[in-house]
Amino acid sequence: MIAGWVCAVCGRRIDIATPLPWRCPAATSDDPHHVLRLVERTVTGEATSAVIPPRTGAPTFRRYAERFAWRAFARANGMTPAACDALVPQIADDLVVTPLARSDRLSDECGVEVWVKDETGNLAGSHKARHLASILLHLRAAELLGLLGERPPLAIASCGNAALAAATLARRAAWPLDVYVPTWMDDAFGDRLDELGARIHRCERRSSDPPGDPAMLRFREARDAGAIPFTVQGPENALCLDAGRTIGWEIADQAAAAGVTFDRAVVQVGGGAMAACLGAGVGPATRLDAVQAEGAAPFVDAWDRIVSTDRPERYWSVIMRPWTDPHSLADGIVDDETYDWIALKDAMFASGGRPVAASEDEIAHAHRMATAAGYSASPTGSAGVAGVLALARAGALSDGERVVVVMSGVAR
Repeated sequence: MIAGWVCAVCGRRIDIATPLPWRCPAATSDDPHHVLRLVERTVTGEATSAVIPPRTGAPTFRRYAERFAWRAFARANGMTPAACDALVPQIADDLVVTPLARSDRLSDECGVEVWVKDETGNLAGSHKARHLASILLHLRAAELLGLLGERPPLAIASCGNAALAAATLARRAAWPLDVYVPTWMDDAFGDRLDELGARIHRCERRSSDPPGDPAMLRFREARDAGAIPFTVQGPENALCLDAGRTIGWEIADQAAAAGVTFDRAVVQVGGGAMAACLGAGVGPATRLDAVQAEGAAPFVDAWDRIVSTDRPERYWSVIMRPWTDPHSLADGIVDDETYDWIALKDAMFASGGRPVAASEDEIAHAHRMATAAGYSASPTGSAGVAGVLALARAGALSDGERVVVVMSGVAR
C-alpha cells in the first residue's frame, strides 16, 4: 500500500491521507521545479505493488485496486473497501487489460523478436486515460468524504489523445473541463471535444511569454487560479504517475502468463509519463530505452548532462532545456520539455537503458510497418517501432533479443 509522497527535488514529505496532493507544497511560480514520488510500504524488502496479487478476471482498476494511491488515500480517511470498489464503475470499468502479443511481421522486419502492447483499443484510443482516472477517482473520494467543497474546474493542455481521454472521463463525472490548445489545433478535433462538453481555449503566444508552449503557460495560469491539473505530467499532478503504472503491471503479468521475459522495452517519449510508468511497472529486469523524434528530443539532448551530474534533479533548469521549434510526423511526442524526466531517468538508471532519437524516415517507415502488420496506430503510436529501427541502425541490438513496444494513439 502507498504510504505517501516525497519530493524528488527538496525532500518534502506528504502523508497519504492528505487531499489533493497534486504538487510539492514547496513549488511556486518562481521555483516550479519540484515533483512528487510515491512512497510505498515494503513487505520483506519489496515494494508492496510488487507483492500484492492482482484480482483475477477484473477490469484494470479493480484488478490492481489495492496498489493505487487514490485508494490508499480514501482508506486512510475512513472509506470502506466496498465504498472504494463502488467508485470504480462510475469512472473506469471500461479500462481493461489490453492485448500483448508477438508480432511475427514486425519481428521479421526488425530482426529481433517484437511483442506489442496494443493500447489503440483502450478508452479514447490510447493509454492516457490510465493516468487520468486515478486523479478523478481521488477527487470523487475526496468529495464523498467531505474533503472537497465546490467543484473546481479540471484543466489540461493538450490537443490530442490526452485531451480526448480527459474530456471522456470528465463527462462521466459531470465535472467541468477546460482544455488549453495551440492555435493550430484541427477544427474537427475541436468539434469532438465540444461534443464531450469540454471548454476549449486556443492559446496564442504573447510577447511577454517566456519560452515554452503557450497552451501549457495558460494551463498553468488556470492551475494557479484554482483549477485542478487534470494532466499527464507528473510535476503538475503526481497522481498521474499512480495508475499509469498499470501498463507495466499488465505487461509483467501477461509476460509471466505467456512464459516469456523481455530484454528491452522501447517506448516513445514526449512528456515522459508513459515510459516512466511502464518502467516502474515492469521493473528493472527489463531494460527501458526511450525514443524521441530527432525534431523534438529534449530528453536525448539532456542525457549526457543527466548522467554526468550528481543528483541532477537539483539542477532542473540546467538539465532540461526547452526544445526550440519541436516538430515531427509523430506529433504527439513533440513536447518542448520532457516533463517527467526525473521519473524516467530513475527507471532507466535502474534498468541500464538510454534514450535514442529516431529520424523522420524511421518514424514514417515504422508507421507503414505497423499499419501493414495490422495495427491501427498513428505515427506517434508506432514510434516505439521507430526506436527499434534506430537502435538497429546504431548496432545496439543483439541477436535473439525480445523487445516490447507500445502502440498507443489510434489512427484518426
